[in-house]
Amino acid sequence: MELDLDESSLAIGRIERALSRLEKALTEQANRPPAPLLAAASDQSGLKAEVAAVIGELDRLIAEAKHG
Repeated sequence: MELDLDESSLAIGRIERALSRLEKALTEQANRPPAPLLAAASDQSGLKAEVAAVIGELDRLIAEAKHG
């Protein structure tokens, strides 16, 4: 299956939105006072999920580019 231009554009859009959410979350985290341990762990879980989403999209694009 070859990744067409529309699919590539959509994937890039998802990556950009995920990176934007990461940037916003990191900025908010830097601007607030230290959180209790549980809240900090929850924040980290959210950030890890966003990073995993970006990596997944990039892996998908790379794999399609290699096969296409």
